[in-house]
Amino acid sequence: MTAQVIHPLRSDASDNRERILAVARAAFAAEGLDVPIREIARRAQVGVATVYRRFPTKEALLAEAFAEQMAMCSGVVEEGLAAADPWRGFRLVIEKLMAVHALDRGFSRAFTSRLPAGADYFAADRDRTMRMLLELVRRAKGAGALRADFVLEDIILALMANEGIRAESLELRAAASRRFAALMIQSFQADPVRAPLPPAVRLPLTAR
Repeated sequence: MTAQVIHPLRSDASDNRERILAVARAAFAAEGLDVPIREIARRAQVGVATVYRRFPTKEALLAEAFAEQMAMCSGVVEEGLAAADPWRGFRLVIEKLMAVHALDRGFSRAFTSRLPAGADYFAADRDRTMRMLLELVRRAKGAGALRADFVLEDIILALMANEGIRAESLELRAAASRRFAALMIQSFQADPVRAPLPPAVRLPLTAR
């Protein structure tokens, strides 16, 4: 009888956790990191105390919600490093990183932000990704393809600008991001090849 009672409780706790994560991912992706825990609890139809039992801080919730995206970014950079042509690898990384960040405002903001020491659950994964990016930059410069004055912060700057794209739909936002990525890649190249850009996208003239 006791086992029968414990099993449903554990099942409910697991369901609550997954529902909280699903709601948090959707909220942070669409609205950024400022969505309060109380609002996430309301949308997940649980109490605020339930959220904090599963995730003791908002940073812990962010880390769990964005774990998949962080792993994806690391995988993208590893793929770039594995390319035989350093410039092709660098270009691939810029294109894919900007595509991931364009579709998730929350993750983009979390990736490019530094939280206080002890609260930055992304620090280890982000630092590993940045070290790989530095190696990719070194190789692209060594091949003479990347401009000599390029610095890692230029990638962060591009990601921050990319996060600011506003469009009427996710599809249009992704399309605008592809064009922006192409512009950035040409500006980073030592001897830019003026290849045709992806199609332009009509964007709102005022921020929402």
